[in-house]
Amino acid sequence: MTESWNRRRLLCQLGYAGLGTAAGAVGVNAVAPLVCPERVSFDRNQSYWSQQLPPPDPPLASDLDVDVAVIGGGFTGLSAAWYVMRAVPGVRVAVLEATRCGNGASGRNGAMVLNLQLPREAQLARRLYDLTVDNIARMKALADALGIDCELEKRGALTVMRSADDLRAAQPEFATLTHNGVPLQMWSRERTQEALGTDAYVAAIYDPNAGQVHPGKLVRLWKTAAKAAGAQIYEESPVVRIEAGRTHRIFTAPGHVVRAANLVLATNAYTSKLGYLRRAIAPIANYVGITPPLDAERLAVVGWASRIPFNDSRREVYYAGCTPDGRIHFGGGPVDYHFNNGLDPPANAVARFRQLHRELARVFASLADVPFAMTWYGFVDVSLDEKPAVGRLGRFGNIYYGLGYSGEGVNLTSVFGRIIADLVAGKADDWRWFPLLDRLPPYIPNEPFRWLAVEADLAWTRWSEH
Repeated sequence: MTESWNRRRLLCQLGYAGLGTAAGAVGVNAVAPLVCPERVSFDRNQSYWSQQLPPPDPPLASDLDVDVAVIGGGFTGLSAAWYVMRAVPGVRVAVLEATRCGNGASGRNGAMVLNLQLPREAQLARRLYDLTVDNIARMKALADALGIDCELEKRGALTVMRSADDLRAAQPEFATLTHNGVPLQMWSRERTQEALGTDAYVAAIYDPNAGQVHPGKLVRLWKTAAKAAGAQIYEESPVVRIEAGRTHRIFTAPGHVVRAANLVLATNAYTSKLGYLRRAIAPIANYVGITPPLDAERLAVVGWASRIPFNDSRREVYYAGCTPDGRIHFGGGPVDYHFNNGLDPPANAVARFRQLHRELARVFASLADVPFAMTWYGFVDVSLDEKPAVGRLGRFGNIYYGLGYSGEGVNLTSVFGRIIADLVAGKADDWRWFPLLDRLPPYIPNEPFRWLAVEADLAWTRWSEH
């Protein structure tokens, strides 16, 4: 019952629509990546959170030999680097980041720290949930040990219901999860209104063990931890080609080569640009805005005294949070897919931000005259089914990945970083119970069927939810 549940529900339907569209066109689908290769582009993070990203490290300046090369300096890559350094004595780890650590989804998200809730894994539901609850405690302990305040607050989180129909639709999964020991609570309209200061919702489901964080400061935490443990971090060092093998050869744009026995793909929505996992995920553009700091009087009028973050029950989900200095950030809503997994700045971003503010004003009428101080977009790596994935691939089983977070990444990324480290360390047996291990999400059709299916289904979604 989280933001990711709604987002994955959307992408699941989009993907199956694509499968139907692709029927009878298998040949075209197979050659699409060859005749229409993906374009690589790296835009710069301009989010509010980016102001607190850690100072950048210098680029790679020479060839390098390491035991583990991590591509991607976000939550997955930095946490994997830290966990590998702790798990394998004497290991040499290098992180290669194309631009700046936290430039991608790790530094642009909605700041909600959500727990894993998989009702279809009924026998494991509580164990999976507890794994992510424990991970929040691990992040807090690490922050305390390093003296870094990443504004990690465990006030819980709400999934709010827009209508009685949405509430009825959510009840079966709520019942399954609570029956299996996940401590969620169903809140009435009155209790929801008291907590959030708005009467826009008929009910809510509360997770008391979720929370929120400052994403930029969380990147700072993981980078500081990885460097303190001995990992080498190279920024402005984009990888342009990989020659996989027993020893990988990783080529960077400046012309330097990294040789590594193990390779970690921590590249989120950018993964297909390296030639991997194109069929497993699709990058979806998402939008966020944040207000200026609101003084105590203005916040009192808003009425959001609890400051519990929340997301709603739409398929194109909206979500919101409040920072310690009184800024309200509001994100989600209509999403966009760019042809051929494109990652260029969205052409209709201005319209999306206007829609965001209209929804903010609908939920909190007193903020109708408060403009966003900053707006930004980012790409979410979404999978076809309702599950993310972590594991290894390649002829020698020495390429590791974590992807398909679909909205739960702030918490789950570092769980996957820990799992990847254990796989590198030869401790795969410790995770045999984990249902997301060594799996790949179902096949997503290539272009042009992917784009056609997404556009058709988004049009239907927006018509049906108005």
